[in-house]
Amino acid sequence: MIDAMTNEGRIITAALALAAEKRWADVTLWDIAERASVALVDLKSHFGSKGDILTAYTRLVDDEVLRRVPKRAPGLGPRDALFDVIMGRFDVLAPHKRALKSIAADAVMDPSRVAPFVSTQRWMLEAAGISAHGVDGGLRVAGLAAVYGSVFRTWLDDDDAGLARTMAALDRRLRRGEQTLNTVADVRRGAERVVDVIAGLFTKRTARPDANAPAASSSTPASTPPPPAAPI
Repeated sequence: MIDAMTNEGRIITAALALAAEKRWADVTLWDIAERASVALVDLKSHFGSKGDILTAYTRLVDDEVLRRVPKRAPGLGPRDALFDVIMGRFDVLAPHKRALKSIAADAVMDPSRVAPFVSTQRWMLEAAGISAHGVDGGLRVAGLAAVYGSVFRTWLDDDDAGLARTMAALDRRLRRGEQTLNTVADVRRGAERVVDVIAGLFTKRTARPDANAPAASSSTPASTPPPPAAPI
């Protein structure tokens, strides 16, 4: 997954190795450059901060997760497919679990890390055959972010080879999230119906003929009001 033949790969590998040895907060860019056997100026040409290194690692993990996604079995529901994708992600992360514990304990989610984190949720949804686009997709992304963040912390402390605690937590959170999203979707659809009714009433009201306008001749068909504008 990490190409140790490139400077970027050596830098990411060095950062993870140092994080496994000591607190991530105590790891400096100088330390990483020295461990990777690259000049500090060369590290700077690839990464501007430790957060950038983590972002690059996250993208490599995303790519590996997508490469490992199996062909979906017939009859496999979206929730079960998503369960498999997330557990597959934990398999990819497993070799660096000790480093990730250190990083999770000290790292603060800075603004530069938000977009990659959201991107990860989108790709995991898509890998499970679940749309991440539109209003409903945005709700799913937000919901999965909460689920994954919670279960990730459980996974970090789950030392059982079978990851029983992690799987139980993930199944529980996905079921709860599915119920919540279904409720939210129902509320949204209800609100959209109300908006459509109001828009229809407004259109009818504003479509009344002008009292000062000449009456249409019987031979000329009456014009019909345009429908409400469709949302973009």
